Amino acid sequence: MSSPVPSSNPSDPAVKPAAIGPAPVDSVLPFSVSPLDVRGRVALLGPAVDAILKRHDYPKPVSRLLGEAIVLTAMLGTALKFEGRFTLQTATDGAVDMIVVDFETPDRIRAYARFDRDAVEAMPASEAQPERLLGQGHLALTVDQGVHMQRYQGIVALDGTTLEEVAHQYFAQSEQIPTRVRLAVGEVMSRQPGEAPSHAWRAGGVMVQFLPEAPDRIAHRDLAPGDAPGGLDDEDGIREDEDDAWVEARALVDTVEDHELTDPDLTPERLLVRLFHERGVRVYEPHPIHDRCRCSREKVESMLAQFSEEEKTDMTVDGEIVVTCEFCSSVYRFRADEV
Repeated sequence: MSSPVPSSNPSDPAVKPAAIGPAPVDSVLPFSVSPLDVRGRVALLGPAVDAILKRHDYPKPVSRLLGEAIVLTAMLGTALKFEGRFTLQTATDGAVDMIVVDFETPDRIRAYARFDRDAVEAMPASEAQPERLLGQGHLALTVDQGVHMQRYQGIVALDGTTLEEVAHQYFAQSEQIPTRVRLAVGEVMSRQPGEAPSHAWRAGGVMVQFLPEAPDRIAHRDLAPGDAPGGLDDEDGIREDEDDAWVEARALVDTVEDHELTDPDLTPERLLVRLFHERGVRVYEPHPIHDRCRCSREKVESMLAQFSEEEKTDMTVDGEIVVTCEFCSSVYRFRADEV
């Protein structure tokens, strides 16, 4: 069943135009460009993504890949109009065989990557690209509204494509909403007087979606030129019947460079002005993002209680059962007789 991942629609009456001043770091800023009938989101993550990536001492290629997944999840998760969870998860045969990014409304995010360190470190830098690290498999996007509501999931194949391309495929196939996504992750170097140089991870993203009032203005999903029927421009993959407004919006987003999404001196508002100054852009109240795990001693104890006595005995070492959270690395210790 396809997942009803919400569009980037900031028109909810509860959402008011943003107050004067730039959106803070670790936030997602909704926006709309009425003349082009597009709505979208700009994500700017600093300390939150830096804490997640440094917590596990990931190799740099793995950090960049997981950072992209965190940004994509933040942009999609903050679009939920109800209390719940949005989860992005991959399962592949690559050097990074699993990624899990979990967003809980309204603002909590956590993430984890499982990888083969030897395989990653053996890859030449020129080959350690996100699509190569992922390999073949699938990506699942899951919306969970709680125990009393139906759970929805959309699945997209991973076959050597980037997370940006996977997002395009998902919205074209499952939601039938023309969508463009740009993701970037980078390191910011700094040095205080008398101190050694330090670095911090930053991540950013921008997503636009074509949401005209007249649904007949949305053309069918993009097709590769070699597979397309007549009516497709073979040179650039643009359908002849695609709406001019969407073609313009998509082309503008495609001009965004990685450094613009991670530059500490470039606010989301300034980026949007660069892109849409000729058309006019309206921004809305930003959504904060916090690095917060959902684990607790009570939840871990409840989980352990579900194991058989034999299984708990196998887990016991020196009279203790020790559980480490894969997301936040918190360690929980229990005496064998406690569980």
